[in-house]
Amino acid sequence: MSIPEQRSQHLRQLATGIVSRLRHAGHIALFAGGCVRDQLLRTPPHDYDIATDAHPDQVRLLFEKTLPIGAQFGVMLVVEQGNPFQVATFRAERDYVDHRHPKEISFGTPEQDAFRRDFTVNGLFEDPFDGTIFDYVGGRADLEKGIIRCIGNATDRLEEDRLRVMRAIRLAATLDFQIHPNTWEALTGCSSNLNEISAERIREEFNRILLSPRRIQGFDLLDESDVLRTLLPEVEALKGCKQPPEFHPEGDVFTHTRLTLASLRAWAPLHLVLATLFHDIGKPGTAHEDQAGRIRFNTHEKLGAEITLQIMKRLRYANTEIEITQTLIRNHMAFKDVQNMRPSTLKRFLARQNFEDELELHRVDCLSSHGSLSNYEFLIAKRAEFSHAPLVPTALISGKDLLTLDWKPGPQFKMALEVAYNAQLEGLLSSKEEAIAFVLEKFPNP
Repeated sequence: MSIPEQRSQHLRQLATGIVSRLRHAGHIALFAGGCVRDQLLRTPPHDYDIATDAHPDQVRLLFEKTLPIGAQFGVMLVVEQGNPFQVATFRAERDYVDHRHPKEISFGTPEQDAFRRDFTVNGLFEDPFDGTIFDYVGGRADLEKGIIRCIGNATDRLEEDRLRVMRAIRLAATLDFQIHPNTWEALTGCSSNLNEISAERIREEFNRILLSPRRIQGFDLLDESDVLRTLLPEVEALKGCKQPPEFHPEGDVFTHTRLTLASLRAWAPLHLVLATLFHDIGKPGTAHEDQAGRIRFNTHEKLGAEITLQIMKRLRYANTEIEITQTLIRNHMAFKDVQNMRPSTLKRFLARQNFEDELELHRVDCLSSHGSLSNYEFLIAKRAEFSHAPLVPTALISGKDLLTLDWKPGPQFKMALEVAYNAQLEGLLSSKEEAIAFVLEKFPNP
């Protein structure tokens, strides 16, 4: 059993204990939503939600550690062995006032609770003791057919919480399902209103799409639904931005960007996925033709990093995430000259803090354009060649050593240390004595 499977099994045991305690107190309690869906798809759930007829105050009295994350809506958090479980009272909802929160709720039955949920595949309940599935909305049939369908009137469901537009896309992509035509029609009709949702909620759903191993399917749905046009007009602007065909036979910058996303390894970290999405976002603003008529994008990596800052600030990303994403974009053109670098320069290049992510971005950038991986393969070989020793070792000599030779601090002082260290990196020096002799030879009159 894999580690995710073991953790899921442990969480199920804890969640079953919560259901058991609620039932012993005379309440109805069932597993609800995504955990039921995932189990029917034979995917280990990463969390378990519980639905019950117990009211929040009753839940609070039954469990030692609780947190009222939405008690006014009937939602409590129960903590067992450090693991949080959402316990929600069966409820019906009416009249959403801000495209997220219902104006009126009333506690109700499992069936009423199912009909206020978003998609049929999320509207299922399970008895954890005998495995009985309670399906009031046709969710099991849609699971078998691979369909994402809104419960009831699709436009009403999506208008209640417009983030459901992105959630439908994420579910379709991650589960490899199709979005039902009625839901798709309603979804595309709501896409232009997504900017009314808080940036933080949009960012979190967007991240979940980007971090899915099937991120390219999610990206395509974001594009086809016009969600991309609404949320990221800077990416939409890549469409029709021509590139020199001798280097980019794949087509315009948007096509290239899509291919780079498709080429990324499945479990790429978020900052790398974002850098891949935005790496050429500066091209429309720098595109021009030189005297020979060739299309060029001089310093597009610099402008791209600036545009990325604006986008990520707009979506409320953390500064650390922004900085590393900008760094990858700013450096993505540095690979073109690696085979001409001196060993000392190359070692410093290989030792850069974000080199592994920069190398992966370079790989997918090449695969999605001219197709040549010569620089990538060169760097892999050089890294193996240099692996017997630290890439940037401690310098053999320091300023203190030069002071003992009666050197006085100044421009030549710093230059001598730099030249000696470069020689050390290139394998010309291996001891302090050799380094001092080297400096005295190169700088006889300090």
